[in-house]
Amino acid sequence: MKNAELIVQGLERAGVRWAFGVPSGPVLPLIEALRTSSIRYVLTASETSAGFMASAVGALTGTPGVCVSTLGPGATNLATGVGAAWLDRAPVISITCNVETPWLERRIQMRIDHHQLFAPLTKASLPLRHENVGPILTQALGLACAEPPGPVHLDLPEDVASATATTSLGEPEGYRPLPRLGDDTYAHLATALQAAKRPLLVGGLELGRTRHPERLVRFAEAQGMPFALTLHAKGFLPESHPNYAGVIGRARRTDVQALVSQADLIVAVGFDPIEINYEEWAGQTPIVHLGTEMAEAGNRLRFVANAAGDLDAAIDWLAALPGTPHQWHTADLAAHRARLEANLRPTGAGFAPHQVLDLLRARLPAEGILAYDVGAHTHQIATQWRTDVPGTLVATNGWSSMGFGIPAAYAAKLVHPDRTVVGVVGDGCFQMTAGELAVGRRLNLAAPIVVLNDGWLSLLRIKQDRKHYGLSGVDLETRVEPPPHYFGVPCRAAHGPAEFTAALEWALALDGPSVIEAFVDGDSYLQTVYD
Repeated sequence: MKNAELIVQGLERAGVRWAFGVPSGPVLPLIEALRTSSIRYVLTASETSAGFMASAVGALTGTPGVCVSTLGPGATNLATGVGAAWLDRAPVISITCNVETPWLERRIQMRIDHHQLFAPLTKASLPLRHENVGPILTQALGLACAEPPGPVHLDLPEDVASATATTSLGEPEGYRPLPRLGDDTYAHLATALQAAKRPLLVGGLELGRTRHPERLVRFAEAQGMPFALTLHAKGFLPESHPNYAGVIGRARRTDVQALVSQADLIVAVGFDPIEINYEEWAGQTPIVHLGTEMAEAGNRLRFVANAAGDLDAAIDWLAALPGTPHQWHTADLAAHRARLEANLRPTGAGFAPHQVLDLLRARLPAEGILAYDVGAHTHQIATQWRTDVPGTLVATNGWSSMGFGIPAAYAAKLVHPDRTVVGVVGDGCFQMTAGELAVGRRLNLAAPIVVLNDGWLSLLRIKQDRKHYGLSGVDLETRVEPPPHYFGVPCRAAHGPAEFTAALEWALALDGPSVIEAFVDGDSYLQTVYD
């Protein structure tokens, strides 16, 4: 057995089903080992997209996604994709295939220090050498999945990959359970709840790594308290619930913040400040932070409790807590939601992004998956899109890199081939990763990509407008009719609701990839994104 085959065997044992990347000479031994395995090597247009796809797979499955690159520019491209896994907390194994071992310290073509490159972006950057391949791979797979999950980088010289294996795979490292939160934390929380008149529950990113996040609804109902979510927590508590109050820090943030500001206690469960700092929305309100990691203390923050531990046990404790009367009124919460819904949909003459999203939401089944990119539409989707089903939204928040949407949509379709998957991207994002449409064509992935074409880098346009700067460097000049195909993928344009509805039905009926270019009026973002 060659070392490359040993690596593939270890990945198979961990449940890996795909490896995403771009080949080169040093990558070929690993690709050859993958060819005869159960793991499919997926050729992407760029290594960055390979990292994004691996991150999406890790987030959706809990099994490490795998991405592979060559040295030098391949590795630097890959690093951007791996960053998504790092700051969005997704388990990933990132493999850079390097020059042969004798050349590792030489100043030669393409070679850079991969470990220095990946050190700030990963939980660990580990060298694979003749004497350690099996143990290091086993360590990496366990580390990627341990709390908090994230990427681990492995550097594989070509001669090591091709050599006969002299090591074996170790026993898979079991997950070390997080300790239960201390009784003092629960005591502080119980006391604070008794004293509070208007407590607010906030659910965050870490709910996606708990077994029964929906049990928090019992807690909210018993306490008569509203709950708000972060972008990554959407779907893990039902947004159709009458206690739902919105998403923090996204579109119509002032409407959501008006309700948050009425709270006299914040109970944050699974909140990861990598999404949005407490300082941006909590103010001086007392906070109970229950997470897998403690929150960083800030001078202006008031923590009643700041504890890290077993979130599943904490959720069970909260769900069993007897109810305490509080002063939130059902009518007030209903009025808040109605005002939020109305303000998300400003009236105007043009075909607005919020209309596209409403039409799309009405057509997708409850378990359908929406993958979306970064830009003004990110804010709109986060607040406007409603879901009660976990794992139906795929996005990058902590990393927030443009270009994520198309690779993520195709990764989601690989993971869930029997579910409806749609990607939504802006025209700026589309320019960055349009080449990945070839992946959809090659794999025949029936995941329509909706391009919201307003001709601008709208989020930057809004920021320039708010700062009273002139508009510069943000006009994409993309408002031209699309070709009938992009990279062999059929495309249709839509200029209004009727055309978009027809195009969506066309796309969803296809047995393969498609693009819908929706020409929208981005001016509505000016009233929703930062208001």
